[in-house]
Amino acid sequence: MCGICGVVGSARSDVAESIVRRMMAAMWHRGPDDEGLFVTPPGARLGPWGAAVGMRRLSIIDLPGGHQPVFNEEQNVAVVFNGEIYNFQELRLALEARGHVFRTRSDTEVIVHAYETWGEDCVDHLRGMFAFAVLDLRQGPAARTASPDPNAAPRVFLARDRLGIKPLYYAVVNGALLFASEVRALLESGWVSPRLSAEALESYLLFGSVAEPTTLVEDIRSLPPGWQMVVPLASGEFGRAVHPSDIRRKAYWNIGEAARPSPTPVKRARGAIAEQLRPLLEDVVRSHLIADVPLGIFLSSGIDSTALAALASRQRRNVHTFTVVFPEQDFSEGDLARQTAERFGTQHQELQLSGEEMQARLEEAVSSLDQPTMDGINMYIVSWGVRQAGLKVALSGLGGDEIFGGYRTFHWTPHLARLATLGGFVPRAVRSATAAIVVKLREGSRHADAARKLAALWRNPDALPHAYFYTRAVFPCEQVAALLNGAAAREESLWRARLEEAARQAVLLGKFTGVSCLETQSYLVNTLLRDTDAVSMSHSLEVRVPLLDHRLVEFVAQLPESVKRRRGTPKALLVDALGKLLPAEVVHQPKRTFTFPWQRWLHGALGAKVAAGLADLAPALRPILNRNAVQAVWGDFLAGRTSWSRPWSLYVLNEWCRRHLQGSNTEFVADLRLAAAAAHPR
Repeated sequence: MCGICGVVGSARSDVAESIVRRMMAAMWHRGPDDEGLFVTPPGARLGPWGAAVGMRRLSIIDLPGGHQPVFNEEQNVAVVFNGEIYNFQELRLALEARGHVFRTRSDTEVIVHAYETWGEDCVDHLRGMFAFAVLDLRQGPAARTASPDPNAAPRVFLARDRLGIKPLYYAVVNGALLFASEVRALLESGWVSPRLSAEALESYLLFGSVAEPTTLVEDIRSLPPGWQMVVPLASGEFGRAVHPSDIRRKAYWNIGEAARPSPTPVKRARGAIAEQLRPLLEDVVRSHLIADVPLGIFLSSGIDSTALAALASRQRRNVHTFTVVFPEQDFSEGDLARQTAERFGTQHQELQLSGEEMQARLEEAVSSLDQPTMDGINMYIVSWGVRQAGLKVALSGLGGDEIFGGYRTFHWTPHLARLATLGGFVPRAVRSATAAIVVKLREGSRHADAARKLAALWRNPDALPHAYFYTRAVFPCEQVAALLNGAAAREESLWRARLEEAARQAVLLGKFTGVSCLETQSYLVNTLLRDTDAVSMSHSLEVRVPLLDHRLVEFVAQLPESVKRRRGTPKALLVDALGKLLPAEVVHQPKRTFTFPWQRWLHGALGAKVAAGLADLAPALRPILNRNAVQAVWGDFLAGRTSWSRPWSLYVLNEWCRRHLQGSNTEFVADLRLAAAAAHPR
């Protein structure tokens, strides 16, 4: 596990090196064990251009030998890599049989030889969580294994894992490509202007997190999950190394395609399918336990983490488990998690957290976020506890709800889709009038927010690409417009196009799998996985998610709904596959979410801090956000007309912008011009 970064296209190697060193320093927390840097000598292999790649390493596998960048035998292909390749041992044997010579035991070296052998198709052979960059310095016939073009020029090849477990961000500035594992690292490069993206801000207000592939910084983009990017380097006659029009991006995997069942499906009984799933689950967990350091499991009272603890304890001794507990007993999962730990013989530890302790750690928790989010603070606390116990790796049950159908969205989305269809036959004036009545009837009740979202769907069913997205909305579209001073929604945006594509795929997959498709391409990647990576790595902790192994995802997604859903049994297929291994009290308890008692805390001392923050908007937000609308959200919360998530999402947004986008851009633009002049002398 690492933080990676690089720049390609500077005319001076010393400038490239200084940029990468700044980005590496910004990601020290991602890899305190080691650092690596490669800088091309002036004029070497890239014509007039210089390049530098770097990494910070958290040592997990091959502790003494996993230093990066890793090169091929000829020293003309280098890779920097963040993540884990779980099938690296099998791939190594296959690559050695093809004549490749390995110098280390690390999974990183598998990538560079896989790229030499299969070129851009190497990603099809990798199983794991990954984001990597290959700097290919070969030219002409020597590059044929990586490109069909016999005159292939040096290039950079970037790729991200199928589900988006590991992040990868990039920017093209002044004819140079910059990339990094964090948005904040790119800002620290000194080359990317800290300008707020109005496009991304709209998505944040809608969903409580920024929707891919945008980021809250105007010039920074995320490489989407299951995508790869090739950046050829120009010869120099056009005065810059990287031409945006020459960059090739393409998806090599998406769940919409992977989930399509066979044209000739084989009818199998539920029991037979569960029996087939069990060894796959065991193999997935076994591969995720590979590490040369101790590891633990985030244990709640839910089915997913209990399943991991059950399977891991059968394959490895002295597994550590961790649970967050609260004084507020109705939120605490401590009792059931403790029983589970005793049943499976894990070394269990409870992390106590009160409202006062949360407030004391709030600043550091918000500072850990690479992008603002209404979620993530809970994972920050449990990651802190695991790292304090001396562990470097933890397993999480993330993905179980999305794949096996644990969310209420699996129930509500089909109903809302029918309502949206019906709305198309009702005059707009009638819809608006009835929507207002629904909101009025529920005002002040605990269902007020749900009523507002339902009314928004009924009033304007086409405002979002699919009815599902209304279930995940924090603020309905009309309220987003009010917060943005009445600005109309952008019809064309990168994030909206991505949601439209997910909606198109979902329609072809049936009700259950369609929601899985939507969940994995929106809430999972935009909120849960991004937050987990950022806050866990702020503690130098690697979090692995076995239930998102793409083989498991594909196997379950291709099954019919009748196998995956059974009335009265949550996540029926997972429960059937594990059988008596799962405690009955875990299976049959009401569905709970891993959340903190924010509602109570914000009515206490923490509320004063949030109120003060919302009263003083960050400079980057003042021209865009309507201050009165922001204050109205806080007032609605105090009056019981809305839940904690809405004012909290605005508070985190404001604090993030204050830290990273504060002040005028005038001085920065001047510095940027000076840097560009130094990097590209006339």
